[in-house]
Amino acid sequence: MSENVIVAENLSKSYLIGHQSVRREGAYIALRDVIGREVSNLARKTADIIRGRQVIQGDEVEEFWALKNVSFEVKQGEVLGIIGRNGAGKSTLLKILSRITEPTEGRVLLKGRVASLLEVGTGFHPELTGRENIYLNGAIMGMTQREIRKKFDEIVAFAEVEKFLDTPVKHLSSGMYVRLAFAVAAHLEPEVLIVDEVLAVGDVEFQRKCLGKMEGVISEGRTVLFVSHQIAAVNQLCRRVLWLDKGKVIENGDTSSVLPRYLSVGMSDVPFVELKKPKRDDIGLFFSRVAILDKDRNPTPELDARFPFNICLHYEVTKSIKGVEMAARIKTADGAPVFTSLYSDRSDVRKMDKNPGSYVTTIEIPGHFLMPGTYTLSVHAFRFGGHMTHPLDVLDDVIRFSISETGTKVAKYNDHRNIGVILVNFPWHDQPAYQNVSSKAEKIVAT
Repeated sequence: MSENVIVAENLSKSYLIGHQSVRREGAYIALRDVIGREVSNLARKTADIIRGRQVIQGDEVEEFWALKNVSFEVKQGEVLGIIGRNGAGKSTLLKILSRITEPTEGRVLLKGRVASLLEVGTGFHPELTGRENIYLNGAIMGMTQREIRKKFDEIVAFAEVEKFLDTPVKHLSSGMYVRLAFAVAAHLEPEVLIVDEVLAVGDVEFQRKCLGKMEGVISEGRTVLFVSHQIAAVNQLCRRVLWLDKGKVIENGDTSSVLPRYLSVGMSDVPFVELKKPKRDDIGLFFSRVAILDKDRNPTPELDARFPFNICLHYEVTKSIKGVEMAARIKTADGAPVFTSLYSDRSDVRKMDKNPGSYVTTIEIPGHFLMPGTYTLSVHAFRFGGHMTHPLDVLDDVIRFSISETGTKVAKYNDHRNIGVILVNFPWHDQPAYQNVSSKAEKIVAT
């Protein structure tokens, strides 16, 4: 069994934050109160300076806990994804693990060299060149010059900044900065690699390249902590995730079970949604009910993969509209689009003219089509005129539903996250091998 390389025990981190008291409009404040408050603030700040503590601005001080009693373990060679909304405490946790800041309470045990990429330019000196920063970063990680020289060409080739290698990095763009920083962090063979959302700065090609490199790092048995709001990347790289919210651990478990619950926060599992008429009367069209129906046309959020199901849309038209179009989009739990079905006929747009009234339309999805998993439904209605589309009603992720593994062969796979999202059984036909294939090929070449 692999040993633990990271052990966090009841990690907590608090900060003191200041607030300026707000005077109510029209309220009277005596001069002696203002003078007393300012004297008190000055005395507090002077005491903080003398004691070497953080100087807090404002006349009201609040203790804010960025982390509270966070405990977890990471084994050697494991990839842990850390997810959570903005302000959940992810970056604070990584700074503690990277030894940038100390916890207020608790402790963390780390084994091996740690390379961190927390923000643009972490560990880089802006006045030094790219070449000098590569050696500086390696030295900080405890590597010898010989080890750094061995990896130097690979780092430069990956970062694609040869032309600016001897330019002070303060003159590089943020994208080039990140290229070089990631190349250094990933190629200097740390036992633990910590990567924050910084990869979002790079372009799409660079992000794909970085993900490929991290997969290579993972295959070498090194430990990776990966923080990202790109849920598809977390799902691709991590088998286990730590879900933080308001500084506390909500869940710590398998990616396949935690991610759907994380993404469903704020969404309901009801099989249909009743929608109110919008306050504006000039919209012209709005959805009044959206439902997911099983094969027997009963509303349900849990569907059997073997059987077809229907998306049922009720909508109201309040005034005559020409060129109406609609779209229904199915997305995976991590937000990746699976398909979009359009309801329109561009060849004769008059067929989509709508008069005032109530309408119902359904879309039938065949059985054995979607892979088992959790999905969301979005529906849009818009008016097409000329070369422009004008939105009428837009409902993003209005319903969440799930496809069960009943009757499928997917369950036998230990990890079917990368199989795909479409469950298809194309026919495979065994045929006898042709003995004269080579001779036919020779004739074609001769011709």
